[in-house]
Amino acid sequence: MDTTQYFADNLNSAVGGKLLEILEYKVKELADLKKQLSLEQLRIEIHENEFKIRNFSKALDIGNKISLIAEVKKASPSEGDINIDVDIVEQATVYEQSGANVISILTDKKFFKGDIIFLNQIKQNVAVPVLRKDFIFDSYQVYESKFYGADAILLMATILPEEKLIELVELTHELGLECLVETHTEADMEKALKTKAKVIGINARDLQTFQVDLQNIIDLAPQVPQDRIFMAESGVKTGEDVGLLKKAGARGILVGTTLMQAENLLEKIKDLKYEN
Repeated sequence: MDTTQYFADNLNSAVGGKLLEILEYKVKELADLKKQLSLEQLRIEIHENEFKIRNFSKALDIGNKISLIAEVKKASPSEGDINIDVDIVEQATVYEQSGANVISILTDKKFFKGDIIFLNQIKQNVAVPVLRKDFIFDSYQVYESKFYGADAILLMATILPEEKLIELVELTHELGLECLVETHTEADMEKALKTKAKVIGINARDLQTFQVDLQNIIDLAPQVPQDRIFMAESGVKTGEDVGLLKKAGARGILVGTTLMQAENLLEKIKDLKYEN
């Protein structure tokens, strides 16, 4: 694969900074994966090892209550090691027992110290839907997500041209999965709303500086139509944060670092879902 050409054809050329470094690495990583297992063979193996799909959007649509996507995340580029020795299955199990509606799983190895096998391991030990969170920009990764047991995938509007984003959402739906389309800017939101994704996320993180500001979510919130499920992502630390985001229209929250660092997960999740 000509990685430079692939990036030009399939990814947003305006991406820069740390995100650009990550995407350039991911394109090369994908090329290596395709050499090990072709898309054709992957499609065959999906039918031989197919997981039952759980309803992602239904799990998040809980009326006036705040839904929670609890994330398994060992590390991140902005924060370094977060909880590197965590037992991922135990963490996910406690999430579920404490009231999480969905489990999000970081599967990137290099930058987040995750692994795609985590999807399989956690899926077999919880009853709630599991979301694959990674830098997904190619149809191969969508098939791969289904093979390892994902019920939904996260797609970043920032890194994808409009046509590619629509294409990947449609493929995901064809495979029976769902998408959380993540936005960071007004331009992202315009792209996201042209897809048929039921769940739209607004992230508080600036992808150029990696700084987090909940005001970004609040500012973009009015653009999310009532017929989409609006999830607030990043920077949620307290019940007060949740109240602020709910007032802005959020139907749910995606929380990773705060939960991974919590000394008492049950109490922290109760805090974050305090309005329930």
